[in-house]
Amino acid sequence: MELQQNPIELSELQPGQTLPLVISPTCDTFDLLEWAKQNTEWLEQKLLEHGGILFRNCNVTDIAAFETFTATLCPNLEDYTERSTPRSEVHGKVYTSTSYPSEQHIPMHNEMSYAYAWPKKIFFFSVLNAETGGETPIADSREVLKRLDPGLVQRFVDKKIRYVRNYMRGLDLPWEEVFQTTSKQEVEAYCRKTGMTWEWKKDGSLRTIAIRDALAKHPVTSELVWFNQAHLFHVSNLPDEVREALVFALGEENLTRNTYYGDGEQIEADVLAQIRAAYEEVTIKFPWQTGDILMLDNYLIAHGRTPFTGARKVVVTMGDVTSDRNL
Repeated sequence: MELQQNPIELSELQPGQTLPLVISPTCDTFDLLEWAKQNTEWLEQKLLEHGGILFRNCNVTDIAAFETFTATLCPNLEDYTERSTPRSEVHGKVYTSTSYPSEQHIPMHNEMSYAYAWPKKIFFFSVLNAETGGETPIADSREVLKRLDPGLVQRFVDKKIRYVRNYMRGLDLPWEEVFQTTSKQEVEAYCRKTGMTWEWKKDGSLRTIAIRDALAKHPVTSELVWFNQAHLFHVSNLPDEVREALVFALGEENLTRNTYYGDGEQIEADVLAQIRAAYEEVTIKFPWQTGDILMLDNYLIAHGRTPFTGARKVVVTMGDVTSDRNL
């Protein structure tokens, strides 16, 4: 498909670095929304080709305009359900990015790859840049898979991943926030629908166990990708002193979140180290510029967040939710 007009230029952040594709206007009067309406199919092709597109200097100055733009490319924007991180609604279907303390690093992950359903697309909009740090690094999930030992991959294919969560107010998200309801009956219905087991504790808190696949196949390209959060949910992701204190106080079975192989066996430390190293090898990091919009194919590209200082505001939309890993 040919572009109907060409008021843009395509570039790379670094020579030979095809992720992300950078789109910038060639004139001051460029209207990103109108241009996107005319070139939606072309953008879809480019997203499949590169995995991520960075719209830079495109004259988007407020959150409402960002939401309108993303709804043009992804009409089915979705609410944030089966939550694992704290977020706040900003405007319509726009949320804050994960509200973790600024000194913490958020590991690479595909959005909601632990869950029953996840978005095919996710968009980020930089409203306010941090003084230092605060990047949203990205990594190609196909390349992560290629760098993992085939025997390790096959073990996860055969055994799958067991996600164990204990929803405790004050230590992590309470179940009411995760499932966006105060009804235990609604939570139980959701668990039945999504194949999770659940247990209500005497203090009213909740434990769930979900067994999910470690891989996914892209619905269009049929490419296999590493698509899970085994390393992120695992207790070893916590700082040593925090992990030791929580295990001492709660016991491993009561940790707010942890992962195992699907049969309940421990995931070995060297396996988790290999997964983290694979992400590190292919991670791309670049500084935000105010007004940047980053569009990612959530199957193909994982993302994270670096620590930062000063105020930072990056907002998010996500959509085209599916529950089909196509395996």
